[in-house]
Amino acid sequence: TKYNPQSRRPTTQQTKTMVKFGLRLDQNKASDYPPDAYVDYAKLKEIIHVLSKKKLAGADPTTREVSLTAPPPTNAAGRQLTSADSPITEEDFYNCIDSNLSKVEAFTLQRVTDLRANIAIVEKEVNALGGITEGKEGEVEAIRQKADDAAKSFLTLEKYVNINFMGFHKILKKHDKNLPLHACKQFYINRMHNQAWVRGDYSDVVVRLSAIYSALRNDHAAEENKDASQSFLRSTTKYWVRTEDVSKVKYAILKHLPVFLQKTSTGESDSQLTNSVYFDNDQLELYHGRLDKTPGAIAYRLRWYGAGDPKMVFCERKTHRDTWTGEASVKERFIVDESEVKSVLNDTYPIEEKRAEMQAKKGATEAEVDDWEILVREMLQVVQVKQLVPTMRTQYMRTAFQIPFDATVRISLDTNLCMISERGYDTEGGAKWFRDPEKQLADNEITRFPHAVLEVKLELGGANSEPPQWVTDLQNSGMLYEVHKFSKFIHGCAVLMPEYVRSVPYWVDDASIRDSVLRSGGGRILVPADSETGVGPGANELYNHLLPFGNIKENKLNNPGRTANTVSLIKSGKEDKANGLMTTGDKYYADADVTDEEQLFNASLQGCCEDTCAGWLFPFCSGMNEEVLAPTSVQKIEPKIFFANERTFLHWLHAGVTLYTIAAGILAFASDTHSIGAHWYAMALLPISLGFCLYALHIFLWRAEKIKTRIPGRWDDSRGPLILGSILAGVLFVNFMMKCREIQRYNEMMAHEL
Repeated sequence: TKYNPQSRRPTTQQTKTMVKFGLRLDQNKASDYPPDAYVDYAKLKEIIHVLSKKKLAGADPTTREVSLTAPPPTNAAGRQLTSADSPITEEDFYNCIDSNLSKVEAFTLQRVTDLRANIAIVEKEVNALGGITEGKEGEVEAIRQKADDAAKSFLTLEKYVNINFMGFHKILKKHDKNLPLHACKQFYINRMHNQAWVRGDYSDVVVRLSAIYSALRNDHAAEENKDASQSFLRSTTKYWVRTEDVSKVKYAILKHLPVFLQKTSTGESDSQLTNSVYFDNDQLELYHGRLDKTPGAIAYRLRWYGAGDPKMVFCERKTHRDTWTGEASVKERFIVDESEVKSVLNDTYPIEEKRAEMQAKKGATEAEVDDWEILVREMLQVVQVKQLVPTMRTQYMRTAFQIPFDATVRISLDTNLCMISERGYDTEGGAKWFRDPEKQLADNEITRFPHAVLEVKLELGGANSEPPQWVTDLQNSGMLYEVHKFSKFIHGCAVLMPEYVRSVPYWVDDASIRDSVLRSGGGRILVPADSETGVGPGANELYNHLLPFGNIKENKLNNPGRTANTVSLIKSGKEDKANGLMTTGDKYYADADVTDEEQLFNASLQGCCEDTCAGWLFPFCSGMNEEVLAPTSVQKIEPKIFFANERTFLHWLHAGVTLYTIAAGILAFASDTHSIGAHWYAMALLPISLGFCLYALHIFLWRAEKIKTRIPGRWDDSRGPLILGSILAGVLFVNFMMKCREIQRYNEMMAHEL
């Protein structure tokens, strides 16, 4: 059953999910948790069922007096309730909800207390090692196992919190649907968000586990590499992460990389509040340049870290370069005090004074000071020339993972991401460059992004030409949704300033972020709910397979994450499961619905053309291009690829025309008598030449489709040239043998005459 925008009815899959939540709750209860620790969904549902039959009337909000002797009013149907009706009242539902909330909160806090106690025991055992792990492999492995158990206990607790949180959401929604005159969902949702079991900050668990794993790995800060001449393969990939998977992703990373600790007012934390104010002009020139990936397009921002007002501000400029030109995109910055921001924006920054200060106090070399001065002058100038003003602010909690001075693998995870419009207030000549944090924001001035954003930066070179295996395992875990060239600045401008943008990024059509865009007033950039395609016009119609969660017509909200590596391992993963082996995704989703996993495997194999003869010979006509196989990752496309495809097409045509010319020449010059072999040879070459031309056209179209969709994988055909070459070699061999036979006969005839 497909979604009908006119009837507004849910799909069959949605109905199945709603109906079977009680069953899902039972299936997802942890074996080591008591069953009564979970929300009593069945009891609450039964109360709602009884109350809905009574058809209770809503209270009159204008009534200010009551009578203790007057009988209760009739119900919504005008019937007087009697003793024959159930004694259950609305108050019973409220009391049941309150008791369940208290029960879940108390159980959660108790489990957190026990977890912290267990981690403290592990920390004592780690300290007992004294930083020496060599020769103590047995002890290290035992401690690591205890740390793993503590981490898994935390993930189990988070799953417990999430399943109960969803249970309360669903039962309150059911209540308001069946008893609309007594709606209470919004009240209880706000109440839950202020309770400790939901809003509690347990980042100290992550910090302590990170320290334990780092000590067991015996991490040391690497030597700072100052040799910029070395050749490295640098790559940056961005992913969306569901909120419920954030802790799992953190755990998967901290087992291999330490958390970069942040100093806060309450101690050390695994994350830090980060604010970045992006500048642009009235035409949004920088936005469109970054969106179109124009060579030399810049992003200009002022960034500060930590809660409260900024003290130290980083003035940053990011410049885009196309890698196929041999240049790399760069990020440059210099630091100023908050009091100096106004002079930076007004081009009155004392460069000469700061230059002398750098040389006198910081001991900077002449070359370093010159580079700094060039950067500062360029950044001050671009503000005036392009008339840049504060436009968009991004705000998030950033967790960083990295071994100090080791840039091989750097990972950042941004949670609580929101974008805030910086337009609509007086900047007072540069004195104000971000909104007053004391003033409440309107709905169309802020958009809250529903996912966390993970960024993986790899710097590979020398012997480390491949990413570490654990990084590949994380990519294949089903928790990461790769989003090609995702930008917080671009997303914020498109959503909060829809009347100013001429084009929008492809990911705005993703089904998972549609609600957040609508809440922020950015509905004009979205396709209508009754759209036939579910995506916007232009490029999105071609590249809608890049949407991590699909579009509104064909959403994939329940599918595991897909990345470039996922597709290559789908088939081997199915074989491993058949052999009883667990893939990385299985380890993270051991409790996942088997049906969903099977659908993923089956969908991936629908595009496989290895099993049919037609697919083996003609990939363009087979299922290789079926969209079900396309992952969210894309291959890097350089302009020369299009021309290379055309050149290859022309080379194949040239070979076909050459063979045709040879065959035509043989037919034209062969005599009518005693030339049967020549005629047969020419007639054999003619279909081969035609085959070369048809194959050239076929492979050109097939590769053009690959380039258009940018699906990762091999873009060459290893079979076609082998088949055509073998046929041509066979014809040439037969012709050679025939000529040898003719020479033999001629020699025999001459010998007979002699």
